[in-house]
Amino acid sequence: MPPEPRLVPRFAAEPPQDVLPYGRWAERLRSEFLAAAADLDDVGEPGELVFYPDRTWHGRTWVPVTAPTSAGLEIVGFVSFRAGADGGEPTAFTAHADATEETAARHPEWQLDLNDEVVGSWRGEQRQVAAMTLVWGTPLVPGGAVATAELAGLVVDQCELREGRFTLLAPDDYRGDLLDIRLFNERGEELARESLYDEAE
Repeated sequence: MPPEPRLVPRFAAEPPQDVLPYGRWAERLRSEFLAAAADLDDVGEPGELVFYPDRTWHGRTWVPVTAPTSAGLEIVGFVSFRAGADGGEPTAFTAHADATEETAARHPEWQLDLNDEVVGSWRGEQRQVAAMTLVWGTPLVPGGAVATAELAGLVVDQCELREGRFTLLAPDDYRGDLLDIRLFNERGEELARESLYDEAE
């Protein structure tokens, strides 16, 4: 095999390890997330929280969350923590929450409802730096089975849908290249593709 022309981390994060949160664990995550959301102004009352598949990278696990609000907005973010040693209780919880008016209900042209947040960096060749980006979302077209993150034609992460949701953790904005998120069915046929960026960006 010849040398790779593009050095970039692929499949850097662990695939999802747990089922979607429920019971006492969901309540703990809910408490952490709503505490972060309490700092937001004029967003209305949060509705039911929706959890997305977990992803772990560099010893931390991220569980993305979304919630509609009574003001017609959506709260988006995540809860992050370190897994407990030898199966013990998780520690070092942090949570991030933001509000957006850009919702799927206001954008019928969307095929994927995506959220993203940079959670770290990766230093590559010639001092180029990739933004390690957490991406979570829901397909708005039927039949999806797997979501992938693609950078300059190279698949750098993928996630099987769980209850119609996915989470990716992949390098973005590296050497001028930007992530595309793609959705495939069980036969490997592409159903949808979205960029993380508006055309104007």
